Formats: sequence, C-alpha cells, structure tokens
Amino acid sequence: MRWMDGKKGLIFGVANERSLAWGIARSCHREGAELGFTYLGEALQKRVVPLAEQLHSDFVLPCDLNKDEDIENIFNAVAARWGQLDFVVHSVAFAKKNELSGKYYETSREGFRVALESSVYSLTALCAKAAPHLKDGGSVVTLSYLGAERVVPHYNVMGVAKAALEASVRYLAADFGQRGIRVNAISAGPAKTLAASGIGDFKEILNWNRDNSPMRRNITQDEVGDVAMFLLSNLASGITGEVVHVDAGYHIVGMRAVTEEEEVAHKARSME
Repeated sequence: MRWMDGKKGLIFGVANERSLAWGIARSCHREGAELGFTYLGEALQKRVVPLAEQLHSDFVLPCDLNKDEDIENIFNAVAARWGQLDFVVHSVAFAKKNELSGKYYETSREGFRVALESSVYSLTALCAKAAPHLKDGGSVVTLSYLGAERVVPHYNVMGVAKAALEASVRYLAADFGQRGIRVNAISAGPAKTLAASGIGDFKEILNWNRDNSPMRRNITQDEVGDVAMFLLSNLASGITGEVVHVDAGYHIVGMRAVTEEEEVAHKARSME
C-alpha cells in the first residue's frame, strides 16, 4: 500500500527540476498519486512538459494565476478528466527584482501590488475556483519562508507577501474546515531554486543557514517533498492551518552558532 494510491492532484509552480514543487510532485507520485501540472509561458512549457512525462503525466496546461479565466479553464479540464480532485499544491510567488533590494520603505505601490497579488491572492483565487472540485477531506499546501516571520536581507516586500500568505492559510483553513479540507503551509529553508536566484547575496544566506541551523546543514528538495506528501495525504488528517518549518531547525535559532573552537575556549576561561 502507498499513502496516496488513488489520489489525484494539481501542482502549480514547477519551473524546473530544482523547484521545490518538483520535489513535492516526485514524492506524491512515488506514493501513488496521479498528477496534473500547469506552466506559465512557452519557456516554462518546454521545461515542465518533459518533467511531467517523467511522472507519466500528460495533463499539463497553461495557467496564469493572476487571470481568473485561466484558473477556470484548469478546473474545467479537471472536471472533464477526473470529475473531482484530492489535493492542490500552490508553489507560486513573484516580486519585481528591483523591489528585492534597498530599503523596504522604498517599495513602489505597483511593486507591492504585484507581489501581493501574485504571491498571496493567487492562493485565494485558486482555492475559490478549486472549491467545487475538491473532494471533502481534500488538502491544499502552499510554500512559505522564514522571511514571513523575521527580517531577511533582500527579501523586502516578499517577506510581507509571505506573512500575508500564512495569514491566508489560517483563514482558508477555517473556511474549508467543515468539509474536512485542510489548508497548510510549509516554511522551507533556503534552496537553490529559480525563484531564489533573484534574491541578492543568496549564497551568503545559504551558507549562514548551513552554519547556524541546529542540524548544521541546508534542507533538500526531497525533504520538502516528503513533508508536503504527508500534509496532502490522510496521514495528516487532523492538521490544518499550520505552518510547518522544514529548515533543519533554523527558525528556532536566536544567535549565531558557537563553533567547537569557541566552545573549547569558553570552557578554558571558565576553569581559570
């Protein structure tokens, strides 16, 4: 028995083989799920279609989550092909690159609108269109980041967007709860994805997380995939409205980690 045998779901946000959404897709496929995928634009179509084929999926359709008609088209296709579906993965976020530098208060009105609409309202709009097609007992998972809770250099308006996304998860969980549909977020540690490439000094962020997380390493794509699979499956039937951190424990840390050399020196001083 596999944990997702017979389940059908849509994955929004695969950009390439490094995407966290691709790790989620692999984990769900491994456990028996039948998957559909979306892409934004011809450039991503060329990447997503071959990836979907690796998981034996020919259900790959264009979708701009900022266009209600595109979302409606996706769920019309779901109704025609599957009738209903069991889960949805939202791994979509966008901010203009120039908004991810300088001071947060320098965020433009248009840059704020774009980031919040693309990264937050996209989940709300998706859930609104998905509602008639989601089975009772279904599940929705979105992806967040620690920048929603703490200040992260160069994250700026995207941190504000992720905070709003996590608040949306709680409200959506309340909306869907009586149908047994669960809505959760994964706050993933930094990973080398296409989206991360637009963040300044990202290599420094990776190294800092590696050196200061309790586990002294960064997370993997597969770790995010497996936690998402858990949340999407019946294994997590009692969990909703949560933000689950998959970051090697970095979110619990309050200061720079002490090195072994510093610990030895501290013990020596305490014995003097």
